[in-house]
Amino acid sequence: MGEILVGTCSWTDRALVAGGWYPPGRRDAEGRLRFYAERFPVVEADSTYYALPSPRNSRLWVERTPEGFVFDVKAFSLLTGHPTRSAALPPDLRPACSRPRTAHPDDGDPRLLDELWVRFAEALEPMRRAGRLGTVLFQFPPSLAPGRRSEAFVRRCRERARGWPLAVEFRHPGWWQGGHETTTAALLADLDAAAVAVDTAQHLPASVPPVTPVTARRLAVVRLHGRSRDWGTGSKEDRFRHVYADRELAEWVPRLRDLAERTDQVHVLFNNCCGDAAVRAAEAMLRLLEEHLPHRVRRAVAPPPGAGS
Repeated sequence: MGEILVGTCSWTDRALVAGGWYPPGRRDAEGRLRFYAERFPVVEADSTYYALPSPRNSRLWVERTPEGFVFDVKAFSLLTGHPTRSAALPPDLRPACSRPRTAHPDDGDPRLLDELWVRFAEALEPMRRAGRLGTVLFQFPPSLAPGRRSEAFVRRCRERARGWPLAVEFRHPGWWQGGHETTTAALLADLDAAAVAVDTAQHLPASVPPVTPVTARRLAVVRLHGRSRDWGTGSKEDRFRHVYADRELAEWVPRLRDLAERTDQVHVLFNNCCGDAAVRAAEAMLRLLEEHLPHRVRRAVAPPPGAGS
């Protein structure tokens, strides 16, 4: 039976930094990450989706966290077919991002993508070499509907990411509905990619169901986005504004037990990033898991008494 690691989908979210969770003296870049890593054993680096990361940042993240702490790194937006502003690219690559977007994520500039894949791999290398790379999260856009062309695109992404631990979150619900469930699970299993289970509002046609398939023995990932009635509409704050009640979190305890029984490790990541809601939900989930599955929970590594920040 595997272990369960609980954390959040960011430690640098502006609402969290402004919300007072980080104490005085721990609010600079280094202090925030060290403080977070004293409380949780895993985090998702989501800033890598919005801007191409650098090897320097990866080295600093490793240096500022204890052994055993792991990073799940979200793939840069253009690699997974999301619309991407040219300002998110390094200056020397911005002219190549001027092509208009087309209907399918597969219709990108191949030379630009080649260079982005190289640079993204270089940025991951310090974490991978240190054994601190939990997984690389490929979140595919809602425009990527199930079908042969989309499956081929996912396979090419996996080929480019050869050697990386990989997790896949589909934002189009059709991958896990309408009889596609078995085919989707088989695809991810064939690619040795962990399926990402999600918790989100279920009242919209675009809502992804909270299914929990296991497609890779090494890892299962659960991302809890919150259950806002504005999911899929409105501002980011509207979409992710949700405070999880204990009864909502308790629904996941038996599911997490089942995932842990079938995998080596389970990552539970809260993405209701509005103020300190995500870290508070993660703390509550840890409490519930300690009550029900105490031997399966990986605890954070706190510094010894008297150690500096």
